[in-house]
Amino acid sequence: MFSLIGIALGATALLPHGDNSMLGTSTGNSERISLAEPEGGANSPGASLELIGKGRELYQRRCGACHSPDANRVGPKHRGVYGQKAGSVEGFRYSKALREIDVVWNDETLDAWLENPPAFAPGTSMGFRLPDAGEREAIIAYLKSLSAASTAGDTE
Repeated sequence: MFSLIGIALGATALLPHGDNSMLGTSTGNSERISLAEPEGGANSPGASLELIGKGRELYQRRCGACHSPDANRVGPKHRGVYGQKAGSVEGFRYSKALREIDVVWNDETLDAWLENPPAFAPGTSMGFRLPDAGEREAIIAYLKSLSAASTAGDTE
């Protein structure tokens, strides 16, 4: 079975660019998510949660065809990847470029990677690029939240 939400989401792809009027919404350009600063400024309590939420949406749209938080697919799973060495997700077969690179995933390294993977790790099999800095920031915030959630229950 399928859901009405799935039908509505699929139907937006068939509509003229940005025209959601037939769905009873008027969200405008459905291809872009606004990354405007939340009310109260970037340091307000809801700012990071809002950025993580936008990152989750963008992750699903931009990364979800190849990646998942919890399962290796075309690309490696991402839960727990923030703060880990590149090329170290158990059970995933990496390109030689990522197996041999000496990088730990953090804000700076993920930003450079997402902007241009072949420039960051020549020989990588990932060719997808994310040129928008705001989208990269949101996706990195989401990846960081997945890693924080995966280690929250760990004790040493």
